[in-house]
Amino acid sequence: MMTTVKTRRGSIGRDERHSKQTDRKRAQFCTASQMAAGRHLTRALSYILLLFCLSLVTATDVRADLKLCNTTASRVGIAIGYRNDEGWTTEGWWNVASQTCETLLKGNLIARYYYLHAVDYDRGGAWAGKAFMCTEDKAFTIRGLEDCKDRGHTRTGFFEVDTNESDEWTVRLTDPGSGAKNR
Repeated sequence: MMTTVKTRRGSIGRDERHSKQTDRKRAQFCTASQMAAGRHLTRALSYILLLFCLSLVTATDVRADLKLCNTTASRVGIAIGYRNDEGWTTEGWWNVASQTCETLLKGNLIARYYYLHAVDYDRGGAWAGKAFMCTEDKAFTIRGLEDCKDRGHTRTGFFEVDTNESDEWTVRLTDPGSGAKNR
């Protein structure tokens, strides 16, 4: 049985009035739900933006290295020399395949000048220079530049790499005649 209520706009049945009240509550609920979803979306976007900014800072730190890219047709062996708080150090060997890059030192560069010596394993020859440092035939870390032969090491010529005090640097080793190109 339906009860009829008279209003200024006319007669509304009880079921119809109940339906309009329910519709109003649904509309209020949807609006409240949408507002809550909007707040959650804003908060989520803020977190995403924060994480993105932090990743940029972290990514910048990770890329600050000294790298060597071997653009030659040969495999090469690389030795490096540098000066730090403990004095001069030479290290080797990194084996770098043709058309690949290798990180020689990780992290921000601490010096302006680094020294490299490269050996062409496939065709013979070397990329050398006038800065003499100590090396070994097998993997090595040697402290100091003096008296290489007296200490049982080989005296080897290294070429200078000027990084212009950059935090990161890439050396591009090219085929003989082209020279080593730096960036």
